[in-house]
Amino acid sequence: MIYIDDRQEKIKVTDEMVGTIEDIINYALKEEEVDVPTEISVIFIDNEKIKMINKEQRNINKVTDVLSFPMLDYPEGKVYKEVYKDYDFMEADMDNGELVLGDIVLSLEKAEEQSKEYEHSFIREVCYLTIHSVLHLLGYDHMIDQDKIKMRKREEMILDKFNIRR
Repeated sequence: MIYIDDRQEKIKVTDEMVGTIEDIINYALKEEEVDVPTEISVIFIDNEKIKMINKEQRNINKVTDVLSFPMLDYPEGKVYKEVYKDYDFMEADMDNGELVLGDIVLSLEKAEEQSKEYEHSFIREVCYLTIHSVLHLLGYDHMIDQDKIKMRKREEMILDKFNIRR
């Protein structure tokens, strides 16, 4: 189940946008071999709110585009399909029979700014940030170059499937 919660007022969230986000998340989960029912929350906010959350959670007092809050722990360099494929999850990991993967907090205001800066569509930026965050929920990271290359390749493969390009 994907929960989308719009907590901002500056940018209109259309049914088409929500449908695209749900489709792309479901496709990413399938591609990453997540074969159990899951729960992901996607929360849309503005720059002011994401700055506050970034300060509270990461002690970084600046606006960012997206924050990911994974609920599962991963050994360094490992992702969901390498750790949790065929894993027998504990009840604490579940909510009404669904594996809770985590939360995505996305500033639509920042996404709009970045879409203009990078000269591509707003929906492309929102989808990119969503997939980027979903991959974080599945254990991907980009702190070292090798992991960054692996993550970028997965992001672009998923976006290409939906014909979402720069």
